[in-house]
Amino acid sequence: LGAGATGIPFTDTKRLSDICGIVSTSMITHEPSSVFIYELIEEFGGPGAFYDAFYISSVCPLGFIVQNQKGNWVNCNYYDYPDLFLAVRDFIIDSLKKQIGFGVDRSVCYVLGKKNARYLEAINREYHFFDSLITFDHPRYIVQYNSKQINTYIADFIARLK
Repeated sequence: LGAGATGIPFTDTKRLSDICGIVSTSMITHEPSSVFIYELIEEFGGPGAFYDAFYISSVCPLGFIVQNQKGNWVNCNYYDYPDLFLAVRDFIIDSLKKQIGFGVDRSVCYVLGKKNARYLEAINREYHFFDSLITFDHPRYIVQYNSKQINTYIADFIARLK
């Protein structure tokens, strides 16, 4: 899903094609989080304005899957499994160093998801990658549990991003 198919967090092949003009013919994916993110991007002024101002990445740019009780393979997050985090911690730190090397503004890092933020805060205390971290609710949480309040969330994100 999402970045696993596109390489870009919170983007599915549908929005990558329809909104960003980057067509993927190998598969068609739908990522619920991307619905929220692209509504946010549109409210911000569109992909050009948004991506000129912000670089979206992942704390851990690897995708992980786990087999659920029904036998289906589903995405999982590095922060949901302490042993997995420990196994990829050095990779995460190296990846963050490389991405910072791109020349990104390190004054503020906006973090999507409270669990994600806890892990990044711990790493940041040790490595001082960013001057400050601002945490938002995860787009998946918003879409799944608070879909009737999407416009309120988008307004809050926009106010805090500018």
